[in-house]
Amino acid sequence: MMVGVESSRIDRWLWAVRLTKTRPDAAEACRGGHVRVNDRVAKPSTMIVPGDEVRARVGDTTRIVEVVRVIQKRVGAPDAATCYLDRTPAPPPTAAIPVAARDRGTGRPTKRDRRMLDKWRASGV
Repeated sequence: MMVGVESSRIDRWLWAVRLTKTRPDAAEACRGGHVRVNDRVAKPSTMIVPGDEVRARVGDTTRIVEVVRVIQKRVGAPDAATCYLDRTPAPPPTAAIPVAARDRGTGRPTKRDRRMLDKWRASGV
């Protein structure tokens, strides 16, 4: 198979553009099935070219990026950001859950306090 200059291994590219902290982390994500290239599960040796769509589960989030430029060596964060277009959807807004505040040092809630808290929670505020 002829590999051109404009291609790279997916594990190396994920590390080079700083989507993963280390190259072994990128390879482990590939082996675990957490990386997809053009909707196909990617092995660490999968070659990528500009225009490919990469889905990588990093931590608790799934990053969806389009390869713009292929690089072999790890570069600084500003340069790395130019190598891909981030198509990850924005996380859904989380509603702020109100928390009943108690004064410090007041101890455990009394039975009366518990009833008031239960009534407040049931009201759906």
